[in-house]
Amino acid sequence: MKYQQSLLLATDLDGTFLGGSQQQQSEFYQYIEKQRDRLLLVYVTGRELDWISNLLIENPHIPKPDYIIGDVGTTIVHGETFEPIYPVQYWIIKQWNNANEKIKTLLANEPGLKLQAVNPKYRVSYYYDSEKLQPNTIQKVINAGFDCIISSYNNIYFYFDVMPKGVSKGPTLLKFLEEIKFNADETIACGDTLNDLSLFETGLKGIAVGNSHPNLVDKIQTMDNVYHSPYPGVMGIWDGLKFYGKD
Repeated sequence: MKYQQSLLLATDLDGTFLGGSQQQQSEFYQYIEKQRDRLLLVYVTGRELDWISNLLIENPHIPKPDYIIGDVGTTIVHGETFEPIYPVQYWIIKQWNNANEKIKTLLANEPGLKLQAVNPKYRVSYYYDSEKLQPNTIQKVINAGFDCIISSYNNIYFYFDVMPKGVSKGPTLLKFLEEIKFNADETIACGDTLNDLSLFETGLKGIAVGNSHPNLVDKIQTMDNVYHSPYPGVMGIWDGLKFYGKD
């Protein structure tokens, strides 16, 4: 599979590609649409596919992605058809090994956790109470052979995701780039919270937007591959593209 596009923009949604004022979004989205002949757009988000589908139906001004990496990196589909990218999705399925009920049983009585209403296939998602969550809860997940991603949004929602070992936004993006044979040097990843950290840990060029969570900002201080824009949301992405000479 060979693409004529010379840039792949892999971006988080909440706070990043969906961040900024309506005017800022409008200007940036128009810019993105004018670049589609040279730019592949990939959503890389914690949101589930149904939510993304509804978002695009209800907001036709938002550029439609060429591909979607959803559910914190555990689902990957074509942006138009929502058909899985099978080689990468099979890798995720194998790593997870139908562990949903196993995880729910393991964490059934853990303090500070509340199961989310969503029911993704290849992760188990909780809200957590930062004052009640115990360190040994995280260790219990690790000992069982899974990964754990803790993040928050606007200091209102606190997310605790149990993941397949070695699977998150960053590793899934790298597997995807390998599958479509796209040059990693021409890929830029954007985000704003700790569930985007794995994108930056790939070594790909990164943009942390200006409204990034302080915990993420702390983590990227020693990462030479990440540009921390002073501008929030879409303006931060645009600023980062200019920084990398990709605007």
